Amino acid sequence: MTGRRGFPAGFLWGAATSAYQIEGSPLADGAGASIWQRFTHTPGLTANDDTGDIACDHYHRWREDVRLMRELGLNAYRFSIAWGRILPDGTGAVNQKGLDFYRHLVDALLESGITPMATLYHWDLPAALDDRGGWLNRDIPGWFADYAAVAFKALDDRVKFWATLNEPWVVTDGGYLHGALAPGHRNQFEAPIATHNLMRAHGAGVQAYRAVGKNQIGIVVNLEPKYPATDSPDDIEATRRTDAYMNRQYLDPVFFGSYPPEMQKELFGQAWHPFPDSDLEEARQKIDFLGVNYYTRGVMKNSPAVTVEKASRVPQPNATRTETGWEVFEQGLTDTLVWIKERYGDIPLYITENGAAFYDPPVASNGRIDDPLRIDYIQRHLRAAHTAISRGVDLRGYFAWSLLDNLEWSLGFSKRFGIVHVNFSTLERTPKASARFYTEVIRSNGESLFE
Repeated sequence: MTGRRGFPAGFLWGAATSAYQIEGSPLADGAGASIWQRFTHTPGLTANDDTGDIACDHYHRWREDVRLMRELGLNAYRFSIAWGRILPDGTGAVNQKGLDFYRHLVDALLESGITPMATLYHWDLPAALDDRGGWLNRDIPGWFADYAAVAFKALDDRVKFWATLNEPWVVTDGGYLHGALAPGHRNQFEAPIATHNLMRAHGAGVQAYRAVGKNQIGIVVNLEPKYPATDSPDDIEATRRTDAYMNRQYLDPVFFGSYPPEMQKELFGQAWHPFPDSDLEEARQKIDFLGVNYYTRGVMKNSPAVTVEKASRVPQPNATRTETGWEVFEQGLTDTLVWIKERYGDIPLYITENGAAFYDPPVASNGRIDDPLRIDYIQRHLRAAHTAISRGVDLRGYFAWSLLDNLEWSLGFSKRFGIVHVNFSTLERTPKASARFYTEVIRSNGESLFE
């Protein structure tokens, strides 16, 4: 139990990153290209045609970054493994140099008293597998399980927390339905196939872990609570549809072995496939924890012309918004965590991403970067997390997104989410005021939030 002000003993205080966004050198030492390597090198698909060729150069500067984590007081770090660094062709021969990179990183984290949490898939599918159909190929759960087994055997003696997938909704919605993210498809009939194979791959990854793993494995989903714009029946129905599409679509298979009935009846229609029960049993594997990425909420109204959801967002007046246009709404985090407990039971939870892009001024002559809006965002959301704990939610950790300013996918380097500033010309790292604020939160185990 937690006291009135502090967080539970043993709470993980961390930050999160992903491989393609920070590592750079995506083809170094025998690594294979990913779909994001291809996507960013296709003119016009990213802001300013930015690529991850250098990014934050974490591939060479990881020692510096681990020292920085230690100085900030982090006791946990969530990172992702680039599938193509381990298996350049997606399957087959293991690239030892790529595996060694993650071995060295994990060893350095542990030497610094930082608990690693490794994500197996954070969107960077090997291009060689995309050439074979990628997430549309029914064989991909087996490919994923084989890759996962290589990672488990190499690192499970030191990595205590594993996540199979990061945000499968974004993979499908951005990559296969709307085309804004790699691999850039726009096909309503492809999206359900990609969704289903992602869920089957998750299940196959968990099964592979149970065969050799000794610690904990889960999945990371992005959740966005939905609220009706008005109390009209149409807006209430629109809210239910969007909740099914974004939230329940990726949790019901894991916990219940089924998809929400809205998927075929109201959302995809004939594009939705009658998937066999045996497939859903593959997806329904017992997990040890659930990772939740939370950024904002959706206030929804009925909009029949909108593809799939037939609903659209209603901007809220007088709301604080981030540079990505997202409303700052911390109550949504409490509501989301409590909803999980009520719908899916007392699964251990981690907030695996939470953060915001705001305008950051240049580094001052005294080395300071003041980012008060980010401090306010973090404080509000940590208080909301504490409220959820007081309501019985088994929350065990918080990971700020992100440790470093990085490549924000198709937005390139135009949006900064980091608590540490990165000069993308010199690659110098400078902790922002929000990082120092977070250090004090960690030092006090959250008590400073209420002073």
